[in-house]
Amino acid sequence: MYMITIRPITTDDYEYVLNWSKDEKFCFANGWEINRDEQELYRWWVQCVNNDSKNFLRLGIELEQSLIGYADLACIDGNTAELGIAIGDRSIWGKGNGFNACVKMIDYASSYLGITTFTAETTESNIRAKKMLAKLGFDEVSRIGKEEYLGTDSQLIQYRL
Repeated sequence: MYMITIRPITTDDYEYVLNWSKDEKFCFANGWEINRDEQELYRWWVQCVNNDSKNFLRLGIELEQSLIGYADLACIDGNTAELGIAIGDRSIWGKGNGFNACVKMIDYASSYLGITTFTAETTESNIRAKKMLAKLGFDEVSRIGKEEYLGTDSQLIQYRL
């Protein structure tokens, strides 16, 4: 079995990001614009790499020395942060890589940032994400709002760990 690692993202990762941007199902699942201009996408990725926000952190998810996605900590406030994840390589969806990356991100955030409370959000129709959050130990705390997921409006569900 191969080991998932998390690491800082770099501009050299752009080729992976560009490939993900060409996968319509990935784009629909993650709210990415379809047929995004490559130069605009590159500028966006460079901004992600050079992010100096105190309340947001994006790390790359690596498997077999390939970037397969990214994990985010957003809304970092004291000991609380929102966990987010995107697996860009759709050929490995549903194989536990997102779960393993979340475990790594939670461990990192706890050890290095002092985060003790994690929140997360997904849609009612995102079955894999709901199962992953339950397996990680997250509890549903509310159902506020709606968001499009794979082309359909769906109830948003908020979680806490």
